[in-house]
Amino acid sequence: MSADGYLAALAGLQLMNPNRLRHVLHNRTAVEAFDMATGVADPSPVLATIFRKNEGLARLWRQQRADHPPDFWAATCAGADVQVVGESDACYPAQLRGDPGAPAVLFVRGDLSVLDARRVGIIGTRNATQQGRATAARFGAELADAGIVVVSGLARGIDAAAHRGALHAPTGRPVGIVGNGLDTPYPKQNTDIWNEVAERGVLISEWPPGTRPDAFRFPLRNRILAALCEVLVVVESREKGGSLITVHEAINRSVVVMAVPGAVNSRASAGTNALIADGVQPALETADILMALGLDGRRAGRQRFDARPQPSEPQADIVAACRNEPRTLDSLLLITGLALGDVALALARLERDGWIIENGGWFEVVDEWADLT
Repeated sequence: MSADGYLAALAGLQLMNPNRLRHVLHNRTAVEAFDMATGVADPSPVLATIFRKNEGLARLWRQQRADHPPDFWAATCAGADVQVVGESDACYPAQLRGDPGAPAVLFVRGDLSVLDARRVGIIGTRNATQQGRATAARFGAELADAGIVVVSGLARGIDAAAHRGALHAPTGRPVGIVGNGLDTPYPKQNTDIWNEVAERGVLISEWPPGTRPDAFRFPLRNRILAALCEVLVVVESREKGGSLITVHEAINRSVVVMAVPGAVNSRASAGTNALIADGVQPALETADILMALGLDGRRAGRQRFDARPQPSEPQADIVAACRNEPRTLDSLLLITGLALGDVALALARLERDGWIIENGGWFEVVDEWADLT
């Protein structure tokens, strides 16, 4: 049997984590590491200490060897069309070699060679605004059009929008870094993106098929996402969350971090505004990101035809008022100075024509890229 089954079996051991996996595989073959972890061979001093501190762990791993041996894992990975890649394999990503948090084993669907292109990460909150999602989709599409590989985490919100944008470009070959097994798309509503990313680009996880999307796995995957990027763009982020963990990992790796500014009273932009206040470069348009890569994209010019009827007065005033931040009906009355009936009629026509969307009493502008979100 090839090493694949042993590597997957090691990664699939319950309570195995990235640090333990790196230790057991260090200077050992996959077979030697698996035998040591599951009691066939004597444990290393470090592993013996772990076993003493975690009562029953050695017994648990011995039982798992019997229940799910390497040939089970080899067949499971093959059945899910998942490639098992160890650090010693030639196709292991060069960007991860030497990284302090490099995963010892990767599980892959798709073509790892897409990582040879220039790479930009686009991340943000799951609870994104419509404007935030549209911005992520626009960046994803325009970067992909420029030959840049878009890297993200395939989560709801900003991540999904960035990948939809990248897939909108005919030549887009995006990269998804996920926190569960590659046999089960998560979240389910992203199944179509998940499969298309695997088909046109690559999906990467450090967890074998069958691994549940437990919450603790997502902060861990963020280090891989950061390590694979040349530039990391945060579109929307709250005061705390996974995006800022990824930013921390990127800064530790000297990856350029950029952030999209937002309204000062928008919770969705509290984190990005704080990053900019701390000195992170603002990303106002795709050209800013290309410049950070050392590419001058200002002359590339990508125009997208907008088929919506152009707003007339007073509709244009309402669109302008809602463009930078959502507005309530009361605030629109104050800003525009129009009568209630005029504002209500204009809003109805703008919603009909696809310019404005209402969310819980707040009206916001629909970006031309919103159809990808």
